[in-house]
Amino acid sequence: MNEVTSAEAARIATRRAVGMAVLWAAMPAEPILDAELADFLQSGVAMHAASTSGRTPEVTRAAGCRVAPDRGSVTIYVVESHSEALLAAVRASGAIAVVFTRPTSHRAVQLKGIDARVVPPVDADLELIERQVDIFDAELASMRFAPQLGRTLLGGVRPKMAAITFTPSCAFEQTPGPAAGMALKRA
Repeated sequence: MNEVTSAEAARIATRRAVGMAVLWAAMPAEPILDAELADFLQSGVAMHAASTSGRTPEVTRAAGCRVAPDRGSVTIYVVESHSEALLAAVRASGAIAVVFTRPTSHRAVQLKGIDARVVPPVDADLELIERQVDIFDAELASMRFAPQLGRTLLGGVRPKMAAITFTPSCAFEQTPGPAAGMALKRA
């Protein structure tokens, strides 16, 4: 494992602080999600979340998503036992990137945030997760994958979940094609 000197750690912390100040200044005053995109994010798509608090990115699958009624914040749900490193990185940095992909069409969108925080899920969240995992399973089954593959990938039946809430600060088209990587227009 690479050892980080205290001087290098100080340089990283300074760069991160300056970068975060720039990002906070650029935070959108209005939500960047429109109603159609909010529906897509909550439609049982595949989700992968990433964060880092240093040099190593941490990545995990997410099992569900809830967009706030005002579309100003997004909450994703991860299996706690599969996501310990990611949760630690989010707690340390507040940074998160989440990619949402519909397997049958390859439509994909990436959201980024800088104010992510880990919160406990509530009972209504667990029902939402179950619904979205069922939809994900059905989509995979339509592609001839094994029944319940999505649930298996996401930790089985009712694993202990953690929630990560953040304000999307930017959104990008990630569907393969000429627009991939381009920022999405505001709502």
